Amino acid sequence: MPPQTTQTGTEPFHVSLVAIPEAAVSTLTGIFDVMNAFAIVPQPGNAANEPPPFRVEIVGLQRGPLELASRVPVTVQRSVASLEATDIIIVPSVLIGPEGWRKGRYPELVEWLHAMHRRGALLCSACSGLFLLAETGLFDGVNATVHFGYARLFKESFPDVPIEPERVLVVAGRREELITSGASMTWHDLVLYLIARHAGATAAQAVARFFALQWHQDGLAPYIVFEGRKDHGDLAVRAAQDWVATHFSVANPLEEMIRNAGLSERTFKRRFTGATGMSPIAYVQRLRIEEAKRRLERTEASVDEISWQVGYEEPAFFRRLFKRVTGLTPGSYRRRFRIPDYAQPRR
Repeated sequence: MPPQTTQTGTEPFHVSLVAIPEAAVSTLTGIFDVMNAFAIVPQPGNAANEPPPFRVEIVGLQRGPLELASRVPVTVQRSVASLEATDIIIVPSVLIGPEGWRKGRYPELVEWLHAMHRRGALLCSACSGLFLLAETGLFDGVNATVHFGYARLFKESFPDVPIEPERVLVVAGRREELITSGASMTWHDLVLYLIARHAGATAAQAVARFFALQWHQDGLAPYIVFEGRKDHGDLAVRAAQDWVATHFSVANPLEEMIRNAGLSERTFKRRFTGATGMSPIAYVQRLRIEEAKRRLERTEASVDEISWQVGYEEPAFFRRLFKRVTGLTPGSYRRRFRIPDYAQPRR
């Protein structure tokens, strides 16, 4: 985190929350309420009569009602054309259909983002909001994060922006002014970071307590569901992937894949890695860990038993591998993702 920036006068930091038709209403309004907490909640960490540190506005191409992706209308409070300066710009998550993200739909917004950046504004995205920010070119060559479900599509659309979907929050740029948050509810981390940066850690902690927000300190790896790449066009590799998807727990799956493919070991490994981006053994490990995650979530089996069920005879090795892939121990993963007792269906 950069050195804390606090108010030097009575003017609050101006936050521009960008509304476009593809925006998700839950993210947009959630960010609005939390960033605006100092104005709507009785002093969450603020001294009595102290002015709120932020003034939050929903901005867009035109003032007035705007229907968002889920067909819920919001009111755009100010047009970007009328806004000559702002301190913080946040693009909320956007919903992207099968057609993908179409570039060039919002040239006026992109130009405004450029202008505000030149005047010192922070550019922030929540989740998939990075698609719009990336059109500015300001993130080319700059590390960022985006929802892991959109990672492949984003790479195809913006190959010059290096992304790390397993990361919760990435703060980059010469002034640490390019800020991206990862999947879905990591907008919590984004707004808490901005509050800590501009209003102090005590204020961020008070807001987190009031809204029961949590930092995603273990990263997003535990949430990512592994899906091997299959659009590569190599029929022999695709056949091996289809076979191992249901036979990953056998004693020597790699040997079986090579035998079934009718290729030399060296050729098979080279083609498999080239097609999927992973070595065959790493691919098998990810399939096994993914199955172990489901069993931890849905069964009462012990960790040792699950280790054996997915193909590992050494539970200690399984535990180390599980932690390396997910960032959590098997026990911690189970505690986090199992449906709690109070939410279980009554019998």
